[in-house]
Amino acid sequence: SVPRCYLNKQLATVRVVKGEPAELSCTVSKDNVTGTWFKDGLKLTSMDGVVFEKKGLVHKLIINKADDIHAGKYRFEGGDVKTEASIFVEDPPQVDKVLLKNLTSVPTVAKAGQGVKLRIPFEGRLPIRATWLKDKMELADDMRIRVDKTDTFTMLSIPSCERKDCGDYKVRLKNDSGVLEINLKLVVTDKPQPPAGPIKVVESSANDITIQWKPPKDDGGKPLQRYIVERQQVGRNDWETLGETPRSCTTFTTTKVEEDTSYYFRVRAMNAEGKSDALESGEVKAAGKASPGAPDPPEIVSASRDTITISWKVPRKTGSSQIVGYVVQKRKKGTMTWLPVNKAPIKDKKLKVTNLKKGVQYEFRVAAVNAAGTGDASDPSQPVCARDPTKSPGQVQDLKVSSCDRTSVTLTWSRPEVQDGNDVKGYEVEMRLPQSPSWTKCLTLPSDTTTCTLKGLQAKEKYFLRVRALNDSGPGEATELEVCMEAAAPVVPLRLLIDDTVKSFLVVRAGNIIRVNIPFEGSPDPVVTWFKDGLPLPNRAATKTEDGTTQLLIGAAELGDSGSYTVELQDGSGKRETFSFQVQITDIPQPPGPLQLEENVPGTVTVTWEPSASEKWEKNLYYTVLKRESQKGVWHVVGDLIYNYKFTFTCVIPGRDYYFRVVAKNNLGASAPSETLRPWRIRKTKAEFQVKPRTYRGVNQNQHPRFLVPLKPHVVVTGSECHMSCAVGGHPPPKIIWYKDSRDLSKDPNYFCTNDFGVCSLVIPGVTKQDAGEYMVEAFNEVGRVFSRAFLAIKGNS
Repeated sequence: SVPRCYLNKQLATVRVVKGEPAELSCTVSKDNVTGTWFKDGLKLTSMDGVVFEKKGLVHKLIINKADDIHAGKYRFEGGDVKTEASIFVEDPPQVDKVLLKNLTSVPTVAKAGQGVKLRIPFEGRLPIRATWLKDKMELADDMRIRVDKTDTFTMLSIPSCERKDCGDYKVRLKNDSGVLEINLKLVVTDKPQPPAGPIKVVESSANDITIQWKPPKDDGGKPLQRYIVERQQVGRNDWETLGETPRSCTTFTTTKVEEDTSYYFRVRAMNAEGKSDALESGEVKAAGKASPGAPDPPEIVSASRDTITISWKVPRKTGSSQIVGYVVQKRKKGTMTWLPVNKAPIKDKKLKVTNLKKGVQYEFRVAAVNAAGTGDASDPSQPVCARDPTKSPGQVQDLKVSSCDRTSVTLTWSRPEVQDGNDVKGYEVEMRLPQSPSWTKCLTLPSDTTTCTLKGLQAKEKYFLRVRALNDSGPGEATELEVCMEAAAPVVPLRLLIDDTVKSFLVVRAGNIIRVNIPFEGSPDPVVTWFKDGLPLPNRAATKTEDGTTQLLIGAAELGDSGSYTVELQDGSGKRETFSFQVQITDIPQPPGPLQLEENVPGTVTVTWEPSASEKWEKNLYYTVLKRESQKGVWHVVGDLIYNYKFTFTCVIPGRDYYFRVVAKNNLGASAPSETLRPWRIRKTKAEFQVKPRTYRGVNQNQHPRFLVPLKPHVVVTGSECHMSCAVGGHPPPKIIWYKDSRDLSKDPNYFCTNDFGVCSLVIPGVTKQDAGEYMVEAFNEVGRVFSRAFLAIKGNS
């Protein structure tokens, strides 16, 4: 008997994406088998894009490029063998790769108030569901936003953008074959919000007023450039511009004030898009002549049964004129009413107060008087009793050291012997060094306390301490004690603890704080010295050393603070440790000098300018040149990263007005612009031509309009100029109308249309993403009309 043929490998179902190759294969056990392929029950003899192949025991059906017609159930039969499998052709949503890259790689940028259209054409098996999401929330049609969808594209339209439209957008295209997600980013720029209020008055005097505000909560999507401060005198209608501050400074001081005059202030923030609305202050009044400040509380000199003598010092703030005297007031302790002691101001700073009641406690206060009036009164004096002087208290007993360590000592004592009239009211502890003749008061203690601890003393140092009892008559005779502190802690070698937190190069913006901490270890404490560029620190810089760290602090950095800083530590043995670091102070550049325009080469304009003054201290400064073609048009960058002072613009159209501006830039931002004040143009020369009259031939010369050269599709970069042109023939000479997405462009000032003897051109200066779309030219005369169409695609700068 003949051996039967059987399958070594049967067909397997295949899923393939439309346009991709597909293959079905099976393996039989005999080489001489001639197989037959079937699709959906019908025998396959030939089919577009399908190849049958046999290699030994393997039989294959190969599809070079799968399409919808290739989907179905396939069967292979050969001898005793039969096997089946299906091919499923998937057709998921797809978007052109170039368009997809342009959409996802560069954010779409629009100004507030401008319209935005994001159109995404797609292909794939219908139906395709298109969904737009913003910040993970699905978008639907509303009063401001419109979502359109057809079988070939989906489009998001925002007629007038607002700052809240900024964000991450996602387009999700889905059908039965798969899902495609496209991530987009929309940036909307606008003028900033007003500065955050309220406006605070930091200082107000007869000579100046200082106000303060906070930065705006929204900078409009572009860095703030500066603040503009204005002022209006109360009762007047006009506002006066006082000046500007850089964006890093939110305070302003004006010296243009008059005494006892009230003003309103307002502040505006400014970025490249314009000025914000104003933040206004309440009424601010400039101070009149300054009266004196409050003196320190008066001191009690002596007391008796009906008189008390007090004295006081000149107040720290004497006001705007000389002090002419003092007013003294008294009150009984526990009452609220102050009574005058002297009717007229007295010049002396000492007064004997009489007519007091014996046994009553009194408090006194003093106020200074000058030409502006009476100043604030001092705090009350210590209460004092009007009574005969008492005896001084005796000496404290048994004064001794109860404990002592390296930096502190604890003293104890006993009360002095009590006699009639010398009751102890408290204790006073004083200290002096051996080389000093004067005593320093350390503590004042109540009468029920007979122990105290003095801290913060130096190791291995000798101190003299004494304690005196106090009563109403004053301090008694002191009891003195000599104390020697314990030895210092073990010696620790001097060493700087420099790690990754200590930078060797700092870049600080002008106006910000410079704070550098250098940690170290060493015992005893080393001597710390700071230098700038090898010289002692300027007065603006402060240093502090404690707890194993030395600090350099400069409150508001200035350009002159750039340089090399060195900290030097030296211990008692002469060992030195040093560390140096560089500080670079930088700020937004100052604007370039005035601009000059020249036509050195016909058809071009060369812009030259004076360098920015910031080049003296900024090494990485460069320039950017911008132009616009109307007084209120949009500025477009035509030259960037320019390190000299000249730029030549070549794409000049004769007869058109041009404005130019130049800004200086560094890592922190851009300066204010220097720009041309008047428009610049090249005169447009009219072409000379002669018309030769034709002789009448007696034949109708009319010809149907036709395109000799049709429109061609264009792909241009955002911000560049686009020239679209075609050639038209016909008689009489056809008239031309340009359209974009079926909209007539004849009266649109953003487009320039020309027709020179049948050569028709459309110029789009500074294209944006909104200029993408289908453009059409209509040519017509009395014989007929024809159309030519082309698509303009926009890609972002890379």
